[in-house]
Amino acid sequence: MASVLIASDAKWVVDEVTAALSSVDDTVRDVSRGQDVLPAVADHAPDLAVIDLQIGRMGGMATCLDLRLEEGAGRLPHVPVLMLLDRRPDVFLARRAQADGWLVKPLDALRVRKAITTILGGGTYEDDAYRPVTVVPAAH
Repeated sequence: MASVLIASDAKWVVDEVTAALSSVDDTVRDVSRGQDVLPAVADHAPDLAVIDLQIGRMGGMATCLDLRLEEGAGRLPHVPVLMLLDRRPDVFLARRAQADGWLVKPLDALRVRKAITTILGGGTYEDDAYRPVTVVPAAH
């Protein structure tokens, strides 16, 4: 059983992540604004926060950095973060924000579940979609 906080202003993202959770005992809360993440974590620290990079006026990177700053100051416990990215170059932002893992959209239930399981197990998750593709020119 896991407690998951989803931060996204897109209903389809919340639905996709919720559907990927495997246990009916998992608790899911969602917020639609980045500035609502800190109060939600302070109220009841989740086992995992899934944060959409593009969320309202306070983006996912700022939200994740805010969590890390509050954690570093001892005001919040460590909450692992899975960032949902829009494109491969956004991995730089996820790393700078000290996210524990990331997925590049579009999402699918198998990758979401694998990322959540890995992070909840104490690991980090780097989406395979990020891995650069090497193009080898054809020999003539």
